Amino acid sequence: MPDPRLTTLPAPARARLLARFGPVVDAWCEGLPEQVAELAERWGVEPLAAGGGGTSRVFRCRRRADERAVWLKVTPDPQVAAEEAEALAGWERTASVAGLLAADPGAGALLLDGVEPGTPVRGQEWEPAQVAALLRELRESGPDRAPGEGSALRPLAHRVGLLFGLALRRAGPDGPDAEIRLRRARAQALELAASAPGAGLVHGDLHAANVLRGPGGRLVAIDPRPAWGDPDFDAVDWALEGVSTPEALRERTALLAGLVPGLDADRVHAWAHALGALLAAPAARAARAGHDDARTRFLLGLGG
Repeated sequence: MPDPRLTTLPAPARARLLARFGPVVDAWCEGLPEQVAELAERWGVEPLAAGGGGTSRVFRCRRRADERAVWLKVTPDPQVAAEEAEALAGWERTASVAGLLAADPGAGALLLDGVEPGTPVRGQEWEPAQVAALLRELRESGPDRAPGEGSALRPLAHRVGLLFGLALRRAGPDGPDAEIRLRRARAQALELAASAPGAGLVHGDLHAANVLRGPGGRLVAIDPRPAWGDPDFDAVDWALEGVSTPEALRERTALLAGLVPGLDADRVHAWAHALGALLAAPAARAARAGHDDARTRFLLGLGG
């Protein structure tokens, strides 16, 4: 039986889940210790540490059979688990995505292979060539045909709508200008999603915190929020990472396009302007608090 202190949700983690899913998640939070104990027994793992974000709780585990490091991921939303499980299975041919060991989407549960050394890229320097290799792998190793009947994956437009919907829910304190900026950017993003010349499996949340350093320095993607649509979407966070001028954004998108076959620099640039409004929301709060630096001004400019 896992230590209840490990599997009981701390107040900040519970608050994030409530903000995302609403009060219906209360019962799930209460039942989490029992669910983790059942899954740990079923899959032969021992939870050692806990963490997580706004949609799930994640437990670093030791697999009893071979002492291997694995991760148990549990979410209150079975759809989230089903989407991730299907995407990871679709990328099973590449070592550039964390491996799926077992899944029970109905219970919102996944068992994921560990990544060693597993250092997040966030906060570290990264080479465009390494990121380009990851983007190429995602584009080339995924399924080559659209999902069929019964697929959990939804169109990229759904992912876009969800991101902007969440941002608009939080836009109240930022005033009417932020809401206008977000609504204008959402229309642009939905148009981009609908006009893609080709479609593939999209990670959907490929920022530096969701990329780890694996064996030999290979970059490994984790925690997809997948969809089916324009694969150029996955390059946007890397086009914007550390960039604070329009000229630097153009240079970055051109650099990535030169390294990733099929990536369209103009579309990535357009995605950056549309999705930059999401990053501009906290930038607006920073500006009101007096943090009016070049990066903040750049992001607010992207948001129109």
